[in-house]
Amino acid sequence: MNIDKGEIFALLGPNGAGKTTTIKAICGLLLPDSGVITVKGEDVVKHRSTALHHINAVLEGNRNLYYRLTPVENIIYFCGIRGEKITRKDAIALLEVFGITDRSDDLVQQLSRGMQQKAAIATTLATKAEVLLLDEPTLGLDVSSAIELRRLMKEIVSDHGRTILLSTHDMNLVEAVADRVAIMNKGRIVVCEKKEKLMKLFTARAYRIRLTQVSEGIMSLFASLEPRDIQKENGFVDFTVDLTNQEVLFELVERVRQSEARIESIEQEQVNFERIFLKYISDQ
Repeated sequence: MNIDKGEIFALLGPNGAGKTTTIKAICGLLLPDSGVITVKGEDVVKHRSTALHHINAVLEGNRNLYYRLTPVENIIYFCGIRGEKITRKDAIALLEVFGITDRSDDLVQQLSRGMQQKAAIATTLATKAEVLLLDEPTLGLDVSSAIELRRLMKEIVSDHGRTILLSTHDMNLVEAVADRVAIMNKGRIVVCEKKEKLMKLFTARAYRIRLTQVSEGIMSLFASLEPRDIQKENGFVDFTVDLTNQEVLFELVERVRQSEARIESIEQEQVNFERIFLKYISDQ
């Protein structure tokens, strides 16, 4: 796996695939069983100090913060140990981006998890590290902060030539910022492609539908969508369909409403990475 300068590289995969382990190995927190990891040509194991000077990271949410310091103190401290200076004014301005200036002088341990996550990201972005490793950066963020993070990520790459490796389950984030995407499974890279090619695999969204008072005629409406995982119990019919166009779903819902059947629920299922792996392999 090679990540180019000035690139936003997204690492995807199910829980336990090895995403966080990979990031920890790049940080030098875990030793690789085999192979070599280099950052700007420096071996992370053999030349740890030099290699790690190029890196900053958000690991597992808020673990790059000192809980007995305030958000402002964390920013100033972590910039300082890298030999970088940042003023209190600039630190507060960065916290303002994430809407937590009113808590900038409270201890991190007194903040909610969401605020801790915002402070952790702000602390990482404040440094001049050329390579940023972001592990689930949108976890715990509200919608406005997540959108602002996307803007900042694209800005620091385009304006400052920095490089970002992010691991995430947030497909909206991937679609908005990533240049290339890799999918991991059981510790291996299964797919590594430009986002535009790989995102085609995510265009179909799975919906779980529950109906009651169902007739054979109603089910025939869904036949062309090839419903799967059909379950019939206590007068209910549950099934899953894959759709690339939500308009199709809206049309079907309207037709069901005009019948005797009733829609109990419609839920969008989470991305099923196993099915994506199989689809990609079959498409090749």
